[in-house]
Amino acid sequence: MNRHMPDNPAADERSAEQLEDSLLAYHRLSIASERFKCTPDALSPEQQHEVRQIALRQMLIEDAVLSSPEASGVIVPPAVIQQALAQLQERFRDAEGQLDQEALQAEMQRHGLDETDIEAALARQLRVECVLDRVCAALPAVSDTDARLFYYLHLDEFKLPERRAARHILITINNDFPENTREQALARISAIARRLRRKPERFAEQALKHSECPTSLQGGLLGTVSRGMLFPELDSCLFRLRPGEVSEVIESSLGFHVLLCDSIQPSHTAAIEEVLPRLLEQLDERQRRRARKRWLHSLLNP
Repeated sequence: MNRHMPDNPAADERSAEQLEDSLLAYHRLSIASERFKCTPDALSPEQQHEVRQIALRQMLIEDAVLSSPEASGVIVPPAVIQQALAQLQERFRDAEGQLDQEALQAEMQRHGLDETDIEAALARQLRVECVLDRVCAALPAVSDTDARLFYYLHLDEFKLPERRAARHILITINNDFPENTREQALARISAIARRLRRKPERFAEQALKHSECPTSLQGGLLGTVSRGMLFPELDSCLFRLRPGEVSEVIESSLGFHVLLCDSIQPSHTAAIEEVLPRLLEQLDERQRRRARKRWLHSLLNP
């Protein structure tokens, strides 16, 4: 492969083979972290092979991009490289926000890398991104008309599910406390539920007084939720309640609950004015991805 690395005196002293090895190590480390949430040495042999193949493919694409005419004159400012390096170092900061240099150095050495290797790899990636941005620079912006047409042709994609504003009161089960044994917890929550079914308007007051959930400080407010956001037991109960109705006692892995359905927002299709700004961004990004993909395909398959 023809390695395209940034101008760097320290890097110039290394052989092309050394640069390629360090770049491969960097990519393997990045891909293993993103794809498997671990370092390469923690992967199975099959995963290591997969990561290596992805890394080699990525390096091949980067070589093709940086060898293209579009890459001519593209330079990444040193300050941008340093900013990217600082972001990479964030996970090595301690509780006080100080960079743990020893941990960082140990991690790099364990994978055969040093700071020069990291900076070179980052500079290379950033330059590739700049070239891809240049390829897309001439694309026309997606117009409001285009976005509105997409909206009306794909209305199902903008349908919002039914949502409900809900509150709850939680009494936990903890045998270390006499008042929180299973029997006592159930008796307490049952008494609260009976009071609230008579006077549901007191729900926030009772939540503040009795609930053992942090939401008690907001009157038990869970917010506005759609199906699947709560524990299954709570979810099933909430979506059977009428507005202003208080539930029976429900048990979950947290303990015993009483729910209040504050209000119901029926399922509906989001208005075009509500989604238009975000839709324009999404369509513009989709257009850029497609342009990049077409350009890379032509580059790799002349």
